[in-house]
Amino acid sequence: MSTPSILVLNGPNLSRLGRREPAIYGHRTLQDINRDLAAGFPDVTFDFFQSEDEGAIIEKLYGFEDGGSRTGVVLNAGALTHYSIALRDAIAAVSVPVVEVHLSNVHAREEFRRTSVISAVCLGVVGGFGEESYRLGVRALLAHAAGGGRQ
Repeated sequence: MSTPSILVLNGPNLSRLGRREPAIYGHRTLQDINRDLAAGFPDVTFDFFQSEDEGAIIEKLYGFEDGGSRTGVVLNAGALTHYSIALRDAIAAVSVPVVEVHLSNVHAREEFRRTSVISAVCLGVVGGFGEESYRLGVRALLAHAAGGGRQ
């Protein structure tokens, strides 16, 4: 069995974790979360990417798929979750499974955050568990790759 390969893809404003609304998003940075993911799953090859730019995120997703056999993508699309049809179409266009993750429980927040245009083309959604949402997303991809996930 080959080494699992997972892209952890983060959208706009996630570069501000640790400073941005810490009551909602916590005090840890995206670098802290990435470091802990890599340490917590030492048998997984991770590619971490964050951008404020929708186009760069889509290009990274396509490039990841084009790189060969891949386990999947853990995606926190940030605000793009709620309105980016371009990102939705890109997820639908790739063959690698994508798990949508959110640090906060978006359903307990503002009305506009309760709509995700990407959920329907993702393998699943994990949210509301802080940085644990990322670990749960990785676990879901690994289970799916092993045949234990939804088809």
